[in-house]
Amino acid sequence: MRFDVLTLFPEMFHGFLSSSIMKRAIENRLVSASVVDFREYSTDKHRTVDDTPYGGGGGMVLKPEPLFRAVEDLARNESVRPPVLMMSPQGRPFTQKKAEELSRHSRLILMCGHYEGYDERIREHLVDEEISIGDYVLTGGELPAMVVMDSVIRLIPGVLGNHASAEADSFSTGLLEYPQYTRPADFRGWKVPDVLLSGHHAQIERWRRQEALKRTMERRPDLLDSADLTEEDRAHLRTLNRDDGPSEV
Repeated sequence: MRFDVLTLFPEMFHGFLSSSIMKRAIENRLVSASVVDFREYSTDKHRTVDDTPYGGGGGMVLKPEPLFRAVEDLARNESVRPPVLMMSPQGRPFTQKKAEELSRHSRLILMCGHYEGYDERIREHLVDEEISIGDYVLTGGELPAMVVMDSVIRLIPGVLGNHASAEADSFSTGLLEYPQYTRPADFRGWKVPDVLLSGHHAQIERWRRQEALKRTMERRPDLLDSADLTEEDRAHLRTLNRDDGPSEV
């Protein structure tokens, strides 16, 4: 999978792409990434990419010419232009479902804005989708672009090594992830639940499912409205609603 990132601050991506899982994914040729300073596509001697807004007002607005030229150059050898994603607080909320959808593309172009905003013609005629990572404002689209890339790249087969790791993550099943434990079995008197030491896989899976339901109900009950729940799940939730104590296995 290939990512092309359009930004005015390419240096922000150096550490992100040269560390941890991102670095391994690139070294193993599962992912490629280019970070493009779209100031290079400005044609005036000052390399101008922004200007004051028509109608007045504060701030500066990104001009359409450099971004159109950048995208057209990146896609010049493609029979179909890759999706262009704009990082924007006006976009649709980014979710695990959206990450899974994006991971099915072979290439994505991510656009990082700065200043007051974009010339509206960029939105109308160049961008395929606007994405927001939350209801707050950042100084630019670089951090959101990294969030999107990280979330998508870890879903690519082979990136995590164990595909089950991604499948069990919070939100991947529609629920928050169940509690995890490792050695020692007894730490300062806090013990790992007996069921996890039993070796009984069916009981372990049942415990994990029930704990995921419990954690979701306690922390993000809104997720239950769209989760794919079985009748057993619903029965367990009714039990949890009646009993504020720990769930029974």
